[in-house]
Amino acid sequence: MQGPVKRSVTIAGHETSISLEPIFWTALRDAAAEDGLPVNALVARIDAERIASDDPPNLGSAIRVWLYARLSKTRA
Repeated sequence: MQGPVKRSVTIAGHETSISLEPIFWTALRDAAAEDGLPVNALVARIDAERIASDDPPNLGSAIRVWLYARLSKTRA
């Protein structure tokens, strides 16, 4: 398995870097395409959910958990 890859995304007009393993970048692109959104818009949505939690994780962790939850729903 390859290590994390750092990429920049724009959230609310601000660039931020996110490090994710390639498999998560692929899953994120696929989820964005399925939802008809640009990757930046999906990341912004995940970020808004993350910030609303009582103890927000870092953005990379929030994306991984969001993708896992999405996959779990599709398999149920």
